[in-house]
Amino acid sequence: MTAPNAFFPRTGLPKRILQVLILASAAGWLYGCGVQGTPHPPRVELPAKVTNLTAEQIGQNVEINFTLPKQTTDGQRLTNPLEIEILRAVAPQGPGLAKLPEPEVWIHLVHNEWLPYAQDDNVSYSAHLTEQEFHDWRGQTLVVGVRTLTRGFRHRALNSDASNLVDVPILDVSEAMAGPKLVTTEKAVELQFSTPTTTLSGAPLTDFAGFRVYRSLTGKPGSFEMLADVSGPTFSDSHFEFGQTYYYQVRATFGKPGHLAMSDPSQAVKITPRDTFPPTPPQGLSSIYSAGAVELVWTANTESDLAGYNVYRLDDQTAQRVNKELVRTPIFRDVAATAGKTLTYYVTAVDLSGNESKASKHEDVETK
Repeated sequence: MTAPNAFFPRTGLPKRILQVLILASAAGWLYGCGVQGTPHPPRVELPAKVTNLTAEQIGQNVEINFTLPKQTTDGQRLTNPLEIEILRAVAPQGPGLAKLPEPEVWIHLVHNEWLPYAQDDNVSYSAHLTEQEFHDWRGQTLVVGVRTLTRGFRHRALNSDASNLVDVPILDVSEAMAGPKLVTTEKAVELQFSTPTTTLSGAPLTDFAGFRVYRSLTGKPGSFEMLADVSGPTFSDSHFEFGQTYYYQVRATFGKPGHLAMSDPSQAVKITPRDTFPPTPPQGLSSIYSAGAVELVWTANTESDLAGYNVYRLDDQTAQRVNKELVRTPIFRDVAATAGKTLTYYVTAVDLSGNESKASKHEDVETK
């Protein structure tokens, strides 16, 4: 009979356990290395190029607009915070982009600095010209570009390519104009404004081109949309609705088409047009007495806001309306006409705002 633990003597037990543990640890290490695989370097997020930059001078500012890139140059989605660099170069007016010095960084904006100027991915940034810049650059062309960047390993800048470049002639524009005067007519809101007389530098006007008219439904900054460029100090806004509130602003423009500079906007002026304009009097009224009633017919009015008609009968020179409700069609039968008399009728038109026209021609009819 074999003694217990004959194959595992007590004196060798610790050594065997140690061997097993070493083998198990080595196997686990090899298995773990297989799961991790080859390490990959962090992804480089080089932003794509901005392609839709626009810029224009407004007062003593350059308004810069563009759309931020969403992707990297390799087509992947950007995840790191973007920074913005606005580039500029100054060239003599005329050559513009043709003889451009190398653009340099003018303004650098980190994420929290440009964020208040962004709506979705669209950035609208106003770069103010200092007094020295405005003095030095007047009469020259400011060439503007933009690029974005992210930060890589050890905070190294990863710059996009420069955007399309825009040349902005810097002109001595006027101060902001006074707000326009507004008058409501039946067909339009009429604007009248005064031509400015001096520039920001106090000199007489030069390069004056005309005016640009803007309108908003709320009056809030950023809500004004351009309606028209006009050469004279008047404008008729025929695309309006009675009862709707509108705000208007005007800017003076300088330079040439395609390279216009503008003054700061005028004060916004508010108006709520009211319809106080009656329809035209109905035409072509005629009558006949038949079967104990007076039949009246006239030509239909063509106003788009026409609500209906009122019919009046003169009894002893006193006008009496004979319809209880507005007549919707240009025909009416007066069954209450007194027989054996000569009666006089006229008709008026009424619009949706309750404005009533003057009387049509009077029509006499004998009820015999």
